[in-house]
Amino acid sequence: MAKKKKEKMMQAAESSSENARTVVSSNSKAEYMYEVVNRYTAGMKLTGTEVKAIRTGKVSLKDSFCYFVKGELWVKNLYIGEYKHGNLFNHEARRIRKLLLRKRELSRLQSNVKEKGFSIVPTELFISSRNFVKLEIALVKGKRKFDKRESIKSKDIKREMEREMKQRY
Repeated sequence: MAKKKKEKMMQAAESSSENARTVVSSNSKAEYMYEVVNRYTAGMKLTGTEVKAIRTGKVSLKDSFCYFVKGELWVKNLYIGEYKHGNLFNHEARRIRKLLLRKRELSRLQSNVKEKGFSIVPTELFISSRNFVKLEIALVKGKRKFDKRESIKSKDIKREMEREMKQRY
């Protein structure tokens, strides 16, 4: 009995180390424009041609955002290009897609968004280790101009330090 438990624990540890994900598209401008408060991983309700187009990399998160309708979370302006071999079953490139989260996460997000200054922005689209298409969304608060200058300054300092380290070794 104890041997079986040990084997199950070993399998669970191996599967957690295989939590690698393949990033298809990321929204780097979101880090610059907003201050990220919290991140969530959400599933998406997609059609077959959309999944195939995502696997080919025809995705853009630019200008996409999330909003609530009747307690459900939706993403708008997420561009998924048409699948080359989709013919008449192809999808619309910028259709509104439903995000799938747990009820507790949805209620927490909805209460936070009602506060002034918070919004939800997609930051990364990836394929999980179990081959599901997932969207990483972030609860964000807008940055002011001087905050943006600070983030640029810190990136420059980090880049300079990396150059120095490369030259030394």
